[in-house]
Amino acid sequence: MSEGLRGRTVGVLGGTGPQGRGLARRFGAAGLDVVLGSRDAGRARETAAGLPGRVRGGSNAEAAAEGDIVLVAVPWAGHAELLTALAPVLAGKIVVDCVNPLGFDQQGAYALAVEEGSAAQQAAAILTGARVVAAFHHVSAVLLEDPELPAVDTDVLVLGDDREATDVVRELAATIPGVRGVYGGRLRNAHQVEAFTANLISVNRRYRAHAGLRITDV
Repeated sequence: MSEGLRGRTVGVLGGTGPQGRGLARRFGAAGLDVVLGSRDAGRARETAAGLPGRVRGGSNAEAAAEGDIVLVAVPWAGHAELLTALAPVLAGKIVVDCVNPLGFDQQGAYALAVEEGSAAQQAAAILTGARVVAAFHHVSAVLLEDPELPAVDTDVLVLGDDREATDVVRELAATIPGVRGVYGGRLRNAHQVEAFTANLISVNRRYRAHAGLRITDV
């Protein structure tokens, strides 16, 4: 484990959903302390009991309070409301926004317009005292949750305006075997990263796959 992560606890807001649960599984297996948060603390504790490593469950507020690095993996519809409620306790922390604002219709997935520009920028506007980073948008929850899969073949684009925070999140991504964290620009560039998830969903539906993203020549 890198020095940047040693002694730090990872909180996961929305940790009982597929993405949050999958990331918690991988971080727990990597030896990190993880607090799985949910609107239903009992459900979070039950979910955490089935995951490897030092993973415990509680409310979203508990995950926010106990985490040094806090991942936001909640549905887009509840994004702003939850972050507004937790803003005081998240001040000073690295907050990793993983949310993809997407809509779905008969033609498939499509990116939603966000007033602030992206989910990550909305998070930064609400959490003015936090160090907001955007990451983990394109990692398949199915692959993350598969206990028989030793590694996940993908890169994670990490975006943010705080260099130290993006470096820590790149290290966090690298705790998952097969995954590499790649700096992807300032937070203002998060919109196209979030929106690209709609393209990957289309790829996966057409090819019945769980495609990720690889950055070449880096």
